[in-house]
Amino acid sequence: MAGPISAPTVQAAPWAQAPSPQRPPPLENGDRLTRVEFERRYEAMPQVKKAELIEGVVYMPSPVSIKHSEPHAHAIGWLSYCRAATPNVRAGGSGTVRLDMQNEFQPDVSLLIEPECGGQTRVSKEGYVEGAPELVVEVARSSVGIDLHDKLRAYLRNGVREYIVWRVDDGALDWFVLREGRYEPLAPAADGICRSEVFPGLWLDSAALLRGDFAAVRKAAEQGLASPEHAQFAARLQEAAAKAAQK
Repeated sequence: MAGPISAPTVQAAPWAQAPSPQRPPPLENGDRLTRVEFERRYEAMPQVKKAELIEGVVYMPSPVSIKHSEPHAHAIGWLSYCRAATPNVRAGGSGTVRLDMQNEFQPDVSLLIEPECGGQTRVSKEGYVEGAPELVVEVARSSVGIDLHDKLRAYLRNGVREYIVWRVDDGALDWFVLREGRYEPLAPAADGICRSEVFPGLWLDSAALLRGDFAAVRKAAEQGLASPEHAQFAARLQEAAAKAAQK
């Protein structure tokens, strides 16, 4: 006769085990944390690909569908085109940005001016952007409420100079410009083109972008980069970089 059957030993998953000084507790949606504690827990969870700290609250989005990833790719392409033609400017996609002690985001796309050329950000020893990027783009589907409220307030408070929200399901794009301490909408000109105030020569045919006419988007971008204002902007950046190198 067989003896008693013992229950098999099952090793708990790392995130289900009790926390210890060496193993921080897992991130959970809705946690209220400092930025330091948020980073400690995030770094201990390599299986988590995206988490953000927004006004001290942890947000962990759902898996990304093609309805978000495709517009995201188009936004990256548009800003990367500008970055390639403009010296001393950097573009990033979904990289960590430490805005302040209550906010650590991973914006869909950002455009930065190098600090030696008057830019607002710096890169930490860990490789994270610290401070407010000059321009941020967020592609919003389920996150519209966050992107147009909590994130907008944090970006405004920290001095992000231009903030674009592409509301995919609404078929709309909001471009905000920081003027005298508040965000104001940047309206298209008579020719239907939105022209950046912070990055002269960064032009967007927003109607073409929304209808998926990327040939028209590229045409407007090329015209902007060939404009006198872009040439003057690029020359100013090069001059600032040269002066910084001499110090």
